[in-house]
Amino acid sequence: MSDFRTPGRGHGVLDIFTRRYLLKVLVKKDVTTRYRNSIFGWLWSYAKPAAQFLVYYLVMGRIIGLDRGIDNFPVYLFSGIVVVNLFNESFSNATTSIVSNKALVKKIYLPRELFPVATVIVAFVHFLPQVAILIAVALLTGWIPSMLGLVLAVLGMLLIVLFSTGLGLFFGALNVAFRDAQNFVEIIRTFATWTAPVLYSWTMLADKAPAWLLNIYMSNPLTVAVEFFHQGFWFSTSTGAQANPPTDALLPPPLLPIYAVVAFAIAIGTIIIGQLVFRRFERNFAQDL
Repeated sequence: MSDFRTPGRGHGVLDIFTRRYLLKVLVKKDVTTRYRNSIFGWLWSYAKPAAQFLVYYLVMGRIIGLDRGIDNFPVYLFSGIVVVNLFNESFSNATTSIVSNKALVKKIYLPRELFPVATVIVAFVHFLPQVAILIAVALLTGWIPSMLGLVLAVLGMLLIVLFSTGLGLFFGALNVAFRDAQNFVEIIRTFATWTAPVLYSWTMLADKAPAWLLNIYMSNPLTVAVEFFHQGFWFSTSTGAQANPPTDALLPPPLLPIYAVVAFAIAIGTIIIGQLVFRRFERNFAQDL
């Protein structure tokens, strides 16, 4: 068997396991340059989600009244916001990762999948301060950590990372040849907050939508990840001090384990499709950039 292979062709996403040093360098570069020449630096990782939470809480919760029927609405809201923020930042950064690193892509060869994967890892790093705030607030409101809840929260993070990586590979490759792809990504990000039970409970949709639409909605990886975070950080705080049984708005979806399996299958399928499209366009990256 020959040891030679076609130059410039690797094993796709699998190369991140054999090029861990390059991945580490890219992640370190993105982390250190994100807030370079910024006065407040890492404080922006706390300030942005805090401002977003304040706007949603005051407008959607207090003024419009979507907090009715949802105990401890601030924790419910923030646990959903941090998940959507992770998805939006990972997805957006992965989409622009190839174009943003065009100097490296045009000069040397390295597995191009490293760029979108590195940006997803960087988004996850900046997601951790938000989780720290969520944990602190949940503890102050009576949260009692449980092993099941923590496992679900980790699974929610993993689901978002897989899903955003697959979409990032797909749109990141398209964005090199067709810059319109970035506009589609912005539209998807706009809808992301509203296509998951962040500002409202899942039962609000269940009361109005037909069964087939509810099944599609609940199979959305973003919806499942948000519900996992609700179960991890909010459910115990909303029911722990209740003398009466919780209302339907406080109960997890009855088929959540099935929806979770479907959501993970969708996320993995997205990575496979994204990898195929990425490989198809990869050969022309240098020319198109």
